[in-house]
Amino acid sequence: MTELGIPVFNTPGANANAVKELVLCGILLGSRRIVDGINHMTELGKQGLAKERVEKDKAMFGGREIKGKTLAVIGLGHIGSSSAVDAAKLGMKTVGYDPALSIESALKLPRTIKLTDSIVSAVQQADYISINIPYIKGEGGTHGIIGKDVISNMKPDAVLLNFARGELVDSEAMKEFLDGGNGKYVSDFPDDLLWDHKNAIILPHLGASTEEAEDAAASMAAETIKNFLEKGTIVNSVNFPETSLPDRPENAVRFVCVNQNLPGMLAHITEAFAKANLNILQQINHSRGEIAYNVMDVDITDHDDVLSFKEVQEVITMQEGVLSSRIIFGKAGQGYAKNLMGEYFV
Repeated sequence: MTELGIPVFNTPGANANAVKELVLCGILLGSRRIVDGINHMTELGKQGLAKERVEKDKAMFGGREIKGKTLAVIGLGHIGSSSAVDAAKLGMKTVGYDPALSIESALKLPRTIKLTDSIVSAVQQADYISINIPYIKGEGGTHGIIGKDVISNMKPDAVLLNFARGELVDSEAMKEFLDGGNGKYVSDFPDDLLWDHKNAIILPHLGASTEEAEDAAASMAAETIKNFLEKGTIVNSVNFPETSLPDRPENAVRFVCVNQNLPGMLAHITEAFAKANLNILQQINHSRGEIAYNVMDVDITDHDDVLSFKEVQEVITMQEGVLSSRIIFGKAGQGYAKNLMGEYFV
């Protein structure tokens, strides 16, 4: 998509509350042997013994309370920060690790949270560990970041919660830990090594599976695309630079151009407008890696035919290094987009 000059958007934070609630659920599931108790009562029910044994057998499923216990949150973005806040409200102590902690997320954290300088330092203090970091492949990425070096530093009865991505955890190291202690692993990502382990609770991928999360994601996506189409604004894009734009002046059309981030590209674009005797009122240029995103509001006071701008657009789009272009004018939804195949879209 990037090569065609097309932005790709996502909806960060739309499912944060849903995942946060599942993290809290996972903490309780890992504390009170709830799943074992449900399975036991189901079997007793089949034998007609459930009512008879309900009090007697409760001793088989003793657990522990979470109040006063420590939760380590690895990754303090939307999900991690809200998990820390609600855990603190339940009486838990919290420690956190996030080398890329944003100011926005930091302001949401509980005042009592202790920030650490490494994952190992965080897990050494924790009774529960919640992983809330993105999965990034390749060298320097996060594949298997919760490996033997981290897991070997966990308390013997610690509970590891993974509602982020299965590949973040080294399954073999986790199995070795579970085989030798009383700890637990709770996740909504299937794992061939851990799915039937007695100390693992493996759920379907339920993190964002709520009506509210789906509605929030759909609403956020619609608003993001609406702002892109009507204004050219870029937010929550995985491949384009963040670009917040003011409203377009009444006497202007907005020209949007995506090009390779190369020297001289901006000069070629502005030169095309100068040759057409068109004045640029305001201009914004942002870049991300190999991509540059240019937005120009062009004065149309002395130009009655907005469609004449297509000629300038044609000249610019044919320039080597230009990936796509668009003219935004008139009412919302009007405009022309030109791709590298020479196709126009209204």
